Amino acid sequence: VQLQASGGGLVQAGGSLRLSCIASGRTFSSIAMAWFRQAPGNQREFVAGISSSGGSTLYGDSVKGRFTISKDNAKNTVYLQMNSLKPEDTAVYYCAVHFRVIPTTGANEYNYWGQGTLVTVSS
Repeated sequence: VQLQASGGGLVQAGGSLRLSCIASGRTFSSIAMAWFRQAPGNQREFVAGISSSGGSTLYGDSVKGRFTISKDNAKNTVYLQMNSLKPEDTAVYYCAVHFRVIPTTGANEYNYWGQGTLVTVSS
């Protein structure tokens, strides 16, 4: 499985960004996907996950109500819509594949990772 993440950039606090991750090499509709992030000096943090069908989602406490994960199985793409961004959201964001139907929050349970895309939120 190969993952290509994009959409990061510099945005002011309160702004929005949408990240995209295109997957290839495996039947997209059979895998759960997730976004994690890692800021300098911090451990990789679970942000959001979505089930293989797209019908079930899971969010980290720090992003609930601000971020939305979605999945387009026809385009083999998972999205992360990020609204009301805060400086503490600054990090490299990674998409990841979980060879199960339902996402989990543990980074060590994911099988493949994208290369990461940097999100910087200025105050």
